[in-house]
Amino acid sequence: MAKKVIIDPEFWDLFPEANIDIVFAKGIDNHVDESKDPHFQQILSAAEAETEPYIEVEPFRNNPVIAEWRDAFTKFKTKKGARSSIEALLKRVSQGHQFTPINPLVDIYNSISLKFAVPAGGETIAKIDGDLHLGVAKGGEGFRPLGAEEDAPALEGEVIYYDNTGAVCRCFNWREAQRTMLTEETTEAVLVVESINENQAARAKEGIAELKQLIDSEFGATTEIVHLSKDNQQAEWPY
Repeated sequence: MAKKVIIDPEFWDLFPEANIDIVFAKGIDNHVDESKDPHFQQILSAAEAETEPYIEVEPFRNNPVIAEWRDAFTKFKTKKGARSSIEALLKRVSQGHQFTPINPLVDIYNSISLKFAVPAGGETIAKIDGDLHLGVAKGGEGFRPLGAEEDAPALEGEVIYYDNTGAVCRCFNWREAQRTMLTEETTEAVLVVESINENQAARAKEGIAELKQLIDSEFGATTEIVHLSKDNQQAEWPY
C-alpha cells in the first residue's frame, strides 16, 4: 500500500490558512561529490544574497517573516526557545555566517528556504513508518534529534510531523529526527515547504516550483508537486 502524507484536522483548527506544498522525488543520487562542492556553494550563496528584503528591519524579531512565525509558535505547545527553521536560517545570515554544503538535497532545500523565506525540509520515504502525518502531538512521541544520543519526546499539544514509530519533526520543521533524515543513501524523498498565510503561500508556491526544477536538473529525478490545504488534506506517494 502506498504511503500518504496526511494533515490532521487538529492542525487546521490552529492554522486554517496554512498550505503545505510537497515535492515527491524518486531516482535521486544524494551522494556527496566534493568536486561539486563549489557548485552547491554557489547555489547557497546566491540564495543568501536574496534574503536581504526579509531581514532589513531592526530589531531582527520585528521583520515580518520572523514575527509571523513567532506568533504562530504561540498557538501551540513548544519547548522553550523553539523557533521556526526559517528564523534560524535568516538569523545566521543576519549574523554574517556563510552556509556550506551538507549534501545535495539538503543544500537545495536550504537554498529554497532562504530565497523565498519559507520553512522547508525533507524526509527519506523508506525510513517513514506508514503514513506521514502533520498534526498535534498527544505527548511522548519518541524523537531523537540530529546529533543527540537520547530521546527527546514531543510535548502534548506540540505541532509535529509523525508516523507510526514516533515524531519525525517537532514544531513544524524546527527539529529533525535522525531516523528519517535525508542522507547520502536517500534515493526517494518527500520535501515540504510550509506557509501559514496568503503572503507566505505565494512565495511558497514559487519556491516549490523552483525546488522541483532544481531536483529535476541536479538528479534527473522523477518528481511530482502536490499542494495540501484545508480543501485538500492528503496526498499519496505516486510511485
